[in-house]
Amino acid sequence: MKFVDETTIRVIAGNGGHGCLSFRREKYVERGGPDGGDGGHGGDVWLVADNSSNTLADFRVARKFRAENGQPGAGRNKTGRSGEDLEVRVPCGTIVYDVDTGELIGDLTRPGQRLKVANAGRGGLGNTRFKSSVNRAPRKITNGSPGESRHLQLELKLLADVGLVGMPNAGKSTLISAMSSARPKVADYPFTTLHPNLGVVSVGRLQSFVMADVPGLIEGAAEGAGLGIQFLKHLQRTRLLLHLVDISPPDPDDNPASSFAAIERELAKFADDLVDKPRWLIINKVDLLADDQLPAVRDAFLQESGWTGPVFEVSAASGKGTEALAQAIMRHLEEVAAAEAEAAAEEAAAQD
Repeated sequence: MKFVDETTIRVIAGNGGHGCLSFRREKYVERGGPDGGDGGHGGDVWLVADNSSNTLADFRVARKFRAENGQPGAGRNKTGRSGEDLEVRVPCGTIVYDVDTGELIGDLTRPGQRLKVANAGRGGLGNTRFKSSVNRAPRKITNGSPGESRHLQLELKLLADVGLVGMPNAGKSTLISAMSSARPKVADYPFTTLHPNLGVVSVGRLQSFVMADVPGLIEGAAEGAGLGIQFLKHLQRTRLLLHLVDISPPDPDDNPASSFAAIERELAKFADDLVDKPRWLIINKVDLLADDQLPAVRDAFLQESGWTGPVFEVSAASGKGTEALAQAIMRHLEEVAAAEAEAAAEEAAAQD
């Protein structure tokens, strides 16, 4: 299925049913009076977050969604049936904007979360409603109001705990396939990854996290070069970024430190929150170096790049170092979750 992370749709809530103009007509009942019932309300349109999909591809063809109209009222004071609400399922991580006003309507991040995006029309009033002591036979009714119609833009930002960044062919797809059940395309040429891939990494019993692999970045990605600009936004929700570096590129003219710095610049250009996220350096393809070569190559890279943060050495192809990396990531995420829970508790206590 083609990966789609932006689309526009039209949603139309149901119209309200019209009120009924009717008079009671029964044998032996003179001047029975009005008995026209109210119209039913239309159906609302809701967006519902669903974690069974991670793409908006279903909206490539189906772009208009209309809820059911309310039925008109009837005689004998019968109220028309209200229209059924319409639920439109979207992937978790979908942000909803009003195209006409630019308003941010909502952000669906939790499975089952609901967002009303179009209000139903109200049912009209039957002539029974207008009966009074001075108007015993009213011929007045009201029509149902039309349902709300909106033009919406849906933008998907994938929900993942960990995001992988790096140059094309740094080994991101190989790493996510080695650590999870995800099976992205892996080949020995650049840009084999054309859309984000998600993988669930199981660390222990009831312990897991979600890792996202986005297409490789190149110099100028933040201005639209390569494929990166389309997918950098998917890293904004992550809690940790892993920057993969090929420590032994096949081309001797490639400088790993220069490539590393280029990616850092692109992240900074795209959004400040990406630079502020915790980032770890992952030195990949260490199996291509002899054991006595690795320390010197690694130290030279660290000195030239100026990196002082956490460093992990792995071989995504052989799996070397991936288990230790997964354990470290899990510990970090648990610490972050605990800190967030403590901060939330302190905020709640302060409000009380």
